[in-house]
Amino acid sequence: MKYNTSKDLFAEAGTLMPGGVSSPVRAIKPYPFYTAYASGAHLTTVDGAVLIDCCLAYGPLILGHAPQPVRRAITAQLDLGWLYGTPTPLEPAFAKLITSDHPGMDMIRFVSSGSEATMAAIRVARGYTGRKDIIKIEGGFHGAHDAVLVKAGSGATTMGVPDSAGVLADLVAHTRQVPYNDPEALETLLSSNHDVAALIIEPVLGNIGPILPEDNYLREIREITKAHDVLLIFDEVITGYRLGIGGAQKKFGVQPDLTTLGKIIGGGLPIGAFGGRREIMEWVAPQGPVYQAGTFSGNPLSLTAGIAMIQYLHDHNEIYRDLDEKTRAMEESIGNKAGGSFVRIGSMFKYFFRPLIPKNYREVKECDTAAFGRFWEKMLSSKVFLPPSQFETNFLSAAHTDDDLATIVQAYMQCR
Repeated sequence: MKYNTSKDLFAEAGTLMPGGVSSPVRAIKPYPFYTAYASGAHLTTVDGAVLIDCCLAYGPLILGHAPQPVRRAITAQLDLGWLYGTPTPLEPAFAKLITSDHPGMDMIRFVSSGSEATMAAIRVARGYTGRKDIIKIEGGFHGAHDAVLVKAGSGATTMGVPDSAGVLADLVAHTRQVPYNDPEALETLLSSNHDVAALIIEPVLGNIGPILPEDNYLREIREITKAHDVLLIFDEVITGYRLGIGGAQKKFGVQPDLTTLGKIIGGGLPIGAFGGRREIMEWVAPQGPVYQAGTFSGNPLSLTAGIAMIQYLHDHNEIYRDLDEKTRAMEESIGNKAGGSFVRIGSMFKYFFRPLIPKNYREVKECDTAAFGRFWEKMLSSKVFLPPSQFETNFLSAAHTDDDLATIVQAYMQCR
């Protein structure tokens, strides 16, 4: 399949937009394909190629593209308007739905993106505790704001180093890092630093994974943070409603102090949210002194889509069992062969070009990225679209059929 129209579009975009894209991960070499429309589990490019989509917009589309329940809700809301700048009945309705699914979330604030949610959660943690430092996990991704754009691998005993030009070294000096699946490193750091407001963590590392928590790891870091009076923030922007109702915190039985959400809770439209214990959330303006605001926060169109999505998942909870069975079948068929390792949890999966399953960022970095690049191109030629990086999670949706699954498995077997 030739992608000549996409090639021409990218050439024009390169003169108008930095790198020709709106987000760096889309800058596929030598040029990305451009999507004309999408439905179910398939993307159709402007060049006429029909691709099985295992990227799914990096996670939000658990029902696939343009599912009817969400489409109907959006269409109905359009007749009522899509931006008011005032409170709407949708806000308490959705807040009640989400908080009832998360026992540790007494109150919630809606924002416009996952990045905004994590930025605000960190600010609230600092305001509530009166402390300056935060800890993140090496390789964990929490959006593109200054406090978390820190080079991985700087270690627990060193100051953070900016991972982007324009990020002040003085700012990220207050961001420390510890390896994933290493509770001892967290204990060592907290024992020597008494100015830590919070640990922010993806309970399952999604941006480089999925990398799964080892037995009792999440429970151990919960106990360690409690012992040092440090807030625990679960970044469930990816895992929220992806691993089930209640996300990773329910699956693993660990209750954080604050939670950030995004992706699935918007039904495919832009959204983010952060929430937690009442005494912490009451510090958020206008009730408290920690300022947070946004013109598009609580956007009625996003809330309508999100309510439709979450309500559908509640009414069809068997989706999670079915998706787990599909990735289990993939694991059994693909397996750990040819110097690679297959990892899955629920509807999240990845084939790592590393003989042993990685358990942290440093081990992920040992993957053969050149081999992955060749594999990715072959998969695209086989009409299967995966995220174009060894360091991104792949996803299945409820829209993927048995035939889609058979095609994906066959492509893996032929292309890896």
